[in-house]
Amino acid sequence: KLFFTDYGSAAKVERCDMDGMNRTWIVHSRLEQPTALALDLVNKYVYWLDIYLESVGVVDYQGRKRLAIIEGRQIRHLCGLAVFENYFYTFNSDNLSILRISRYNGSDVQALARLDNAKELRVYQRRAQTAVRSHACEADPYGMPGGCSHICLLSSTYKARTCRCRTGFILGSDGRSCK
Repeated sequence: KLFFTDYGSAAKVERCDMDGMNRTWIVHSRLEQPTALALDLVNKYVYWLDIYLESVGVVDYQGRKRLAIIEGRQIRHLCGLAVFENYFYTFNSDNLSILRISRYNGSDVQALARLDNAKELRVYQRRAQTAVRSHACEADPYGMPGGCSHICLLSSTYKARTCRCRTGFILGSDGRSCK
């Protein structure tokens, strides 16, 4: 799945398949400017940072079990959001510090380091990565991902895929080659 935010005419947090199909709103009320997302891959939760409402919220992958984790002025200058174990990691653009915040109640805020001009951050750790099973976009014997000549996108399951073409090309009638 692909998770993303939109705060155009109607603010929302959405999810879709990697090929863009099955687009679903998972948060669409009490939301103004969702600017960052973080996923808890193990427990299947989506966290978002709303800088206008000065809050961090959470829902499960289906948009249920909504909770406000943090509310208040300390959110105002945050950008980027990552989650690992019991903490959020974010960047305060006002004082240029990387912060660690308890993801269960918003307490235990600790500045870890200063860093100029950051806008986003990610946590890379082996335990934070899910195991990869074989999938429909694996390279075929000719080295083409999922048998697609340009781009292979996973669809509704790891066994299904959709081929797409780079800009300027059109997908052929076989659904795999680009012309």
